[in-house]
Amino acid sequence: MMNNYSGLAPQKKNRRDAVISLCLLAALFLLLFLLERFLPAKSMLFTVLKKGAIYALVAVSMNLLNGFTGLFSLGQAGFMLIGAYTYGILTIPAAARVSVYQYFDGGLIQFSLQEAFASLLGGSQFAGAVGELLGVILALLAAGAAAALFAYLIGLPVLRLKSDYLAIATLGFAEIIRAIFQWNTLGPVTNGSNLLRKFPTFSSTIFPFAVAGACIAVIVLLINSSYGRAFKAIREDEIAAEAMGINLAKHKMLSFCISSFFAGIGGALLAMYQTTVQASAFKAAMTYEILLIVVIGGIGSVTGSIISSFLFIACSEWWLRFLDAPLVISGFQVPFLRSGFRKVVFSIIIMAVVLFYRQGIMGDREFSLRRIGNFLRRKAYGKEGEAK
Repeated sequence: MMNNYSGLAPQKKNRRDAVISLCLLAALFLLLFLLERFLPAKSMLFTVLKKGAIYALVAVSMNLLNGFTGLFSLGQAGFMLIGAYTYGILTIPAAARVSVYQYFDGGLIQFSLQEAFASLLGGSQFAGAVGELLGVILALLAAGAAAALFAYLIGLPVLRLKSDYLAIATLGFAEIIRAIFQWNTLGPVTNGSNLLRKFPTFSSTIFPFAVAGACIAVIVLLINSSYGRAFKAIREDEIAAEAMGINLAKHKMLSFCISSFFAGIGGALLAMYQTTVQASAFKAAMTYEILLIVVIGGIGSVTGSIISSFLFIACSEWWLRFLDAPLVISGFQVPFLRSGFRKVVFSIIIMAVVLFYRQGIMGDREFSLRRIGNFLRRKAYGKEGEAK
């Protein structure tokens, strides 16, 4: 019995895969909607889903630069910081700025984007809801644009470096940015070392999933375009890529700015998730976490970064948390179970994954419906296409 699917034209195959992907995406959002309806709002599952979606976006943006272009950068936390502050500064309501910027006379900026849109659309309740949505979306885009602008300015001198030197330079940039944003001279804008708060946040899991999913989809389209092929050529051999007519400086800068743009949006989403922003939270350890997620998932694999993001957050925030609580059985206290022990176990698990999966969970492969379909068909039919 021959496999009818194998006889389909490539366009029909792509159309069929696209339809199946859209159906699965709709099913995912329906599942999220049902989970929010029937599970408690404080369930740890929602924490994993929200934070996992945000980290997935940042990890994929870092993979675009490190995995697909071959530029070893460690400045992701700095770009996330810029995005988080840009979002917070532009969306704090005017009435709340006096209490937020209490040490700086209400701050320099006295408006919010959502209020500006609401006033343009009219004073009705509907206009206020639409204005808030438009203001949040524009603020997210502004967060990415601000991070990309800083990336362009930093990239002019830094992208001349290679390998470890580039990593050290970008890491230094992230630390400098963190110190500058806590500088009291910039307090009227950044609020110094104080918290930014009272900006719009999200309560639904669907919002970060929708934003992160849309951004990751754009990155995937870019990777599969002629620019993505140029990035991969630079990763494989810069000399050969340049000989083929690829402008190294232009494409490196493009990859650096695009990666920073989506990292800025990820930082804004993280600010919405945490409900506050403070520069001291965006330390180098945050960049190392993102890099670890990329390595575990597979350098050069988008789906690997997504899968490892959710696994990383689930293990660190939920599944291993019971190891931090002392356990007494029949008067005997189980040794080692105390605060901080889950981090030790988590580190051992990471070491085991790195040892046994040298190229990560996915390597440089991608999860695809066609790959699963081919695997299932090989199990159902013989090599010659005949039924077993």
